[in-house]
Formats: sequence, C-alpha cells, structure tokens
Amino acid sequence: MTKRTSAKYKIDRRMGENIWGRPKSPVNRREYGPGQHGQRRKGKMSDFGTQLRAKQKLKGYYGDLTEKQFRRIYAEAERVKGDTGENLIGLLERRLDAVVYRAKFVPTVFAARQFVNHGHVKVNGKKVNIPSYRVKEGDVIEVRDRSKQLAIVLEAVQLPERDVPDYIDADHSKMTATFVRAPGLSDVPYPVMMEPNLVVEFYAKN
Repeated sequence: MTKRTSAKYKIDRRMGENIWGRPKSPVNRREYGPGQHGQRRKGKMSDFGTQLRAKQKLKGYYGDLTEKQFRRIYAEAERVKGDTGENLIGLLERRLDAVVYRAKFVPTVFAARQFVNHGHVKVNGKKVNIPSYRVKEGDVIEVRDRSKQLAIVLEAVQLPERDVPDYIDADHSKMTATFVRAPGLSDVPYPVMMEPNLVVEFYAKN
C-alpha cells in the first residue's frame, strides 16, 4: 500500500468518520481509531480538542495540505470581507485539484493532486500543473485530449456515490467543467459535517 493511501485511511480511522464517503473506508467496518490504543473508551473532548479535530478533518479532506499551506489559506480567508469560515471553504474549493475532484474527472482528492501534477489538465486552454492554482469564476477546466481515455477518468465519471455540485458546470462528454462561483459551506457536498467555525475558533486562540 502506498504511503499516500495508508495516510488517507489513517485519517478516516483517526477521525472515526468516513470523511470522503468512500465505500472502501475502514471506518465502515470498525469505528475505533488506528493503533493499539484505538479501542480505548473515549473521554469527553475539551474545547481545544474539538476545535483541533475540526481543523484536522477539514485540512485532511483536501489531501496532502501542510499546516503552513492551510494556515496561509486561513489567513487570507480572515483578510477578506465576510464570514471567515465561509471564506475559508470558498478558497479551499477554488483550488484546481478540488475542482478536478468535484467535476468527477478523478475518483479521489489524492488522485486529483497527482492528475494535475502530471499535466493532464488545462485551464482556459493552457496547461496548469499546480494543484493549488486558484480558479476564478468563469474559468474553464478541461482534461487534455490525450488524457480523456485514461481508465482513472472513465471510471471516475461513472462513480455513483457522488454528484457534481451546482457551482461547477461539468460536461463529461467533452471532459470540461466551468467554475461558476465560489461556494459557501451549505453548497459543498461533504459526506460528513465540517465545522469551519471551530477552525476559526482554533486559530483565534492559537
């Protein structure tokens, strides 16, 4: 098992939730955490613990984001006018790898990062291989012609367990997607409850 695959399953187990809604998640079989102490009875979590967990869950959902990257996105969300938690979600969903995942061009967030890295994606007709590239409203994201028949793409389009959200207009016959608008928390189809307000509280105190 690759390091990346084992890491993503570890996040599920540690959180005790199937955070990507995948049928193969180990949480579907056992809801305790990883490691030899995973089955110990959990005590009541402190406020800090609850906030930290909310941050880890949101950060983990978007793949391999480092703490530095996540904190930078948070700082930007704080600077923009409006609700910081909503802004944070909007900025995370504007990442190119997140849009590629939402458009159902690939099956997982982790695959989306790799897919972009390997040069399979164009934005407005130009190749972009930076997963953190921020798309703007009206940007057209497309799978490059030579990549449209890749097995990973053909399988992802058929996945029944998730739909393309309405802030992305995807055309799977052409393998293109238009980013319509930055979403708010209620627009994003998270399989589990995300609590950006707790992330805001976490960073406000730490």
